[in-house]
Amino acid sequence: MGSNIKLTAADGQQLGAYVAESTHPALGAVVVVQEIFGVNRHIRSVADDYARQGFWAVAPALFDRVEPNLELDYNPTDASRGMQIASQIGMENALKDVAAAITHVGTLQGKKVGMVGYCFGGTLAWLAATRLNPHAAVCYYGGRIAQYAAEVPRCHVMLHFGNKDKHIPPSEIEKIQRAHPELPVFLYDAGHGFNCDQRKDYAPQAASLARQRTLEFFRKHLVDG
Repeated sequence: MGSNIKLTAADGQQLGAYVAESTHPALGAVVVVQEIFGVNRHIRSVADDYARQGFWAVAPALFDRVEPNLELDYNPTDASRGMQIASQIGMENALKDVAAAITHVGTLQGKKVGMVGYCFGGTLAWLAATRLNPHAAVCYYGGRIAQYAAEVPRCHVMLHFGNKDKHIPPSEIEKIQRAHPELPVFLYDAGHGFNCDQRKDYAPQAASLARQRTLEFFRKHLVDG
């Protein structure tokens, strides 16, 4: 359904991106930010789904700064490798690549731009909301959001967490809620990565409800707002 393009970050870094275009005039644009497993089959399927819902979706390949075209699987070895690469890149450099995607879709489409990120990407979606210029951001189980909880979003933000997440303790979610009581924070009877149907913690009911809420959120703030 999609295609591959090249983006250029502010520091000159060239990176790939997967693009899924709506078959109808786009309602808006959505930047899909990867987990620590790269722009793999799952992330491409997420972008494809947003395209089917009427959005022009783009998923920047953040790992291109270390190893172009890297796709990892959902196993402990690849998870460890993905975390190492994410740490090597750093949040600041990854955010430059996210900014390149926001600029690209915003210029090309002339529409409002939303962000949705998962795990590693969930934290980046939060930082994009506090430091960049999207119109809305949705963060799925961002493991380092609490670290940046003092930062103030510049746009509408929604957060999704699993109450069985072994990587994000309740104390961190509570810290975010105390810092930003105005933000919608949804908790699901699920673990980390509950949105991904290729992970052992996949929770279909939680994933479906979070998707429904996210689409309503984007339609409200990217289309109707």
